[in-house]
Amino acid sequence: MEKNDKSMITKAIGHVSFVMRKCLFGILSIGPVPAHIAFIMDGNRRYAKRHALHQDSTNPGSGHRVGFKCLISTLQYCYEMGVKYVTVYAFSIDNFKRDPQEVQSLMDLMKEKIDELLTEDSVLKKFDARINFWGDLQLLSEPVRLTAKKAMDMTVHNKGPVLSVCVAYTSTNEITHAIEASVREKQENAPIEVSDLDRNMYTAGCLEPDIIIRTSGETRLSNFLLWQSDFAHLQNPNPLWPEFSLRHLVWAVLEYQNVHGYLKKRKGEIEKNK
Repeated sequence: MEKNDKSMITKAIGHVSFVMRKCLFGILSIGPVPAHIAFIMDGNRRYAKRHALHQDSTNPGSGHRVGFKCLISTLQYCYEMGVKYVTVYAFSIDNFKRDPQEVQSLMDLMKEKIDELLTEDSVLKKFDARINFWGDLQLLSEPVRLTAKKAMDMTVHNKGPVLSVCVAYTSTNEITHAIEASVREKQENAPIEVSDLDRNMYTAGCLEPDIIIRTSGETRLSNFLLWQSDFAHLQNPNPLWPEFSLRHLVWAVLEYQNVHGYLKKRKGEIEKNK
């Protein structure tokens, strides 16, 4: 009986929270709502050390597990708000330089969390979302690579919003990939145009980000979406990624709305002068 009462209370609280978010997002929608938000999820390891998770602050996966919960909540808020595309920087090519044991632990965790995203009660199922994995996927361990491919295949026909996960990724690698692919397409001595590179980017077919958020207060882009970010509003809130919450997301959208007119005007001027 007590268990049923707790379950009913939890459902009631969840329903009230949803209604409150719906009202909040309705107010936000009076202004321009970003179509694409990208996140550099910085601060998982520092969060683990600060909170000594699982009595083992050296556990490389502990902070990332909490960070994954934050990702799921943030995805739900974004999709409820009407954001069509969410992109996250999950694992840089440079991260392979870390301790091999840590890299293997993160690969195992990545596979586990991709599998979770494919379950019936996942946020992807709830919103009929599609998932992409962008990067040099051949660098991933085989189990992670196969699981990523499975996830893309299973969601490729979904009609809802899109989650793109940058893994084994750097922007310089992406640009190099686009140049090499463009060269292979062209006849000898034929010039390569910007449109050729755009077509061969991992991000082809996706809108450029309106906002790029890097948590933990860091101001570096760290080789993330450099080609696509010329008109993105860059933000660097202080919370570590596992501490990022609804209020931080709402504030990010409000800041974007405050500069949206300027960004739109600036983009129009540059494109007019091309």
